[in-house]
Amino acid sequence: MVNENTNRFEIGTEKKIYANQIMTEVMAALEQKGYDPINQLVGYFLSGDPTYITSYNGARGIIRRMERDELLEVILRDYVNRLKDM
Repeated sequence: MVNENTNRFEIGTEKKIYANQIMTEVMAALEQKGYDPINQLVGYFLSGDPTYITSYNGARGIIRRMERDELLEVILRDYVNRLKDM
């Protein structure tokens, strides 16, 4: 049996703020270690492999505090909303 319904993911304001804090800390750690944060985050999001994220300043543990799909949803919603506002 095929499910033809679209799954909707809803993330509240608190989770958006939490995701923002996570991404800010992780990106700062990646930059401080000399990595390109975008490349490293893409690798992590696509593979699920936490070794794409440095352990410096606990960044690897920090990014794992929230599920990848939830982080991606927050990032994509923010991006789409910014496009709408242009």
